[in-house]
Amino acid sequence: MSTSPVILWLRRDLRLSDHPALTAAAESGRPVIPVFIHDAQVAALGAAPKWRLGLGLEHFGARLAQKGSRLVLREGSALEVLQALIAETGAGAVYWSRLYDPEAVARDTAVKAALKEAGIEARSFGGHLMFEPWTVETKTGGYYKVYTPFWRMVKDRDVDAPLAAPARVTAPERWPESADLATWQMGAAMNRGAAVVRPFVRLGEEAAQARLGGFVSQIVAGYDSTRDQPAVDGTSGLSENLSLGEISPHQCWHAGLRALHEGKAGAETFLKELVWREFAYHLMHHTPRILNENWKEDWNAFPWNTDEDAARVVAWKQGRTGIQFVDAALREMYVTGRMHNRGRMIVASYLTKHLLTDWRIGLRWFEDCLIDWDPASNAMGWQWSAGSGPDATPYFRVFNPVTQLDKFDKDRAYVKRWIAEGRAKPSDTALAYFKAIPRRWRLDPADRYPDPVVAADAGRKVALQAYENRGF
Repeated sequence: MSTSPVILWLRRDLRLSDHPALTAAAESGRPVIPVFIHDAQVAALGAAPKWRLGLGLEHFGARLAQKGSRLVLREGSALEVLQALIAETGAGAVYWSRLYDPEAVARDTAVKAALKEAGIEARSFGGHLMFEPWTVETKTGGYYKVYTPFWRMVKDRDVDAPLAAPARVTAPERWPESADLATWQMGAAMNRGAAVVRPFVRLGEEAAQARLGGFVSQIVAGYDSTRDQPAVDGTSGLSENLSLGEISPHQCWHAGLRALHEGKAGAETFLKELVWREFAYHLMHHTPRILNENWKEDWNAFPWNTDEDAARVVAWKQGRTGIQFVDAALREMYVTGRMHNRGRMIVASYLTKHLLTDWRIGLRWFEDCLIDWDPASNAMGWQWSAGSGPDATPYFRVFNPVTQLDKFDKDRAYVKRWIAEGRAKPSDTALAYFKAIPRRWRLDPADRYPDPVVAADAGRKVALQAYENRGF
């Protein structure tokens, strides 16, 4: 067993540094066989996240090759693939980084039990989160339902220092066969959108580290205000890399903590945003219904519109609502694969409150379109905006997308960047939207910009009336 290989089962941990499972495998001195398995959960990914995962795998495979290792690709049931690899290689152990969504937990639990029963060492490691969800408890032993007390509980906790990348990853004498990544066609559903989004991707561990370094040195000091201005490069942009584990939250936390100690005031807000991500996972662990059911169960009786083909929902998806902030944010997503966080709130609030449409329609749309898609953050963000989720503020808060634009994009720089209609010389980014969207939408930059599907003030009144009629 001391010389038998360790299979490193990779998932959302495509990095060499601060990778506890990889470090443990490398330090064992045994040959390490990194493997990625295209199973049912990978097959079910939306178009943009699956495409982005494919790019990440290609890049990480090249990084492993630089270490004298390689990435083995296999397709099928995770347990069956691992059992086959064990038989082929004589591996005596399988290591992996923990995931926390219900399907992954069920899969991993079954895999661990089966492997252990067969006499194979099976170990799962942290790394995707700073705090394991079951380690953060209220004074009465329960879980946190509100973010602020959660933040107070964890903000002074020690966060493990990031691990250095292993100096050496021992290769096996003979490598098992690998599938060809190209045959998986990870980007097929992106169609022509892939070429539009690709220049905006910051791919891999090196790019993630550079992104973090630039943010800490140039942006974080003013993060309190810049993070709300969609036309300004005022956020970290790290959600793309965190989603695939191209950087760890520990690395981000310690960089933010150093900035805070250096007197950069906005660093505390950045740390709070990292903990907001942890809170989403905390809730997903304790209340997995947050992914597909109303987190506040009294919302089950609310008469959401559930027709995805309704004209107003189609207009929302197309970024043609006639509400500039909503449309600009959606178009940013189609061109870059990401959306400014302030835009996400406005877009979600408009769909669920002005259009009274079920938040799950928006959740599924983001799941298909975002390269930084994350199951916990996506679900909590949509439920928070809809009013059905873990928000201490009353559900009847309805963002006014016009006054929000006046406040955060007063000169309309963001709108000009993303909306082409009605402009003599549209920006390249605004025109790129028409290259990214499905041809079947038959949209053209020469089209007239639409009147509002639901005006800002009128929509708020309709939403409040609907809440009152349901006894909320």
